[in-house]
Amino acid sequence: MLLRTVLLRDVPIFIIFFAYHLFLNWLRMKPSILILALHCYISSFAQTNQSPKIPVLIRCDDIGMCHAVNEAAKKVLETGIPVSMSVMVPCPWFSEAAELLKAYSNVSIGIHLVLNSEWRLYRWGPVTGARTVPSLVDSTGLFFPTRDALFAHSPKLSEIESELRAQIEKALKTGLRIDYLDYHMGTAVSTAETRAIVEKLASEYKLAISRYYKEDEILGWYAASPAQKLDSMMTNLKKAQPGNTKLMVCHIGLETSEMNALEDVNPNGPKEMSKHRNGELNALLSPQFQKLIRDPKYTLVNYSMLKKEKGLEFMQRPK
Repeated sequence: MLLRTVLLRDVPIFIIFFAYHLFLNWLRMKPSILILALHCYISSFAQTNQSPKIPVLIRCDDIGMCHAVNEAAKKVLETGIPVSMSVMVPCPWFSEAAELLKAYSNVSIGIHLVLNSEWRLYRWGPVTGARTVPSLVDSTGLFFPTRDALFAHSPKLSEIESELRAQIEKALKTGLRIDYLDYHMGTAVSTAETRAIVEKLASEYKLAISRYYKEDEILGWYAASPAQKLDSMMTNLKKAQPGNTKLMVCHIGLETSEMNALEDVNPNGPKEMSKHRNGELNALLSPQFQKLIRDPKYTLVNYSMLKKEKGLEFMQRPK
């Protein structure tokens, strides 16, 4: 009875009126024709009254940072969902990441523009070489661990542009199809001058820039405990409303001895990063989350899809 009430409440009166007249003419119509007519009218009503879908973009950062992160990326790619992944070109495991990403068609690849090296005992330097960009490196020839440390040494804008350009060129030479740029730790867009460099390079190489498509970022799980990652992701995604693309930035990795040895120099970085990254990976792979993002009210997109749908001219600098 409840089902009949709900159905009648949601169906416009003209459809009920039409169905009534069809019923009166039952004897002159074949039942199969009647059923087909009702199906067509009700289906047409349902299609015109569908709620708008919520576009969701999952972006996994730091790919190529180390082997454990690459292995985690592979697990996400194997789900088959559309996803965006941002590679760190200066890192030692970039070559492995490049080969991995080229094997999957469901991924949109971005360059995670790097000007910092934040781990205490695991660090990297510029693609161009320390002698080419001396204002970007410390006494050991490696990137500074924090944004403050970098800008305290008055980095030259010309050297920043040279290094970021070199990262793009190196990625392209591997055969990667690059769709977008974003920025490790936000450093490359920390000032108006450095942001202008990123925008210049994106225009020159015809690349999108993450967060330039009016994305609404869904936050909450980065600082959540590993055990609470899944609940935080699902709770915050369920709150999303139709409109702009919803951006979910994730930092994934396997909990290995390699990852356990990493210690973030930045004071706001969560402790036991290995457990946090593994927690985010497990949340993304969980049956509950995979079921949720396949709900018809969501549509998964990546930056390649946004570029094709909206074009580069749609991009706007975020406020």
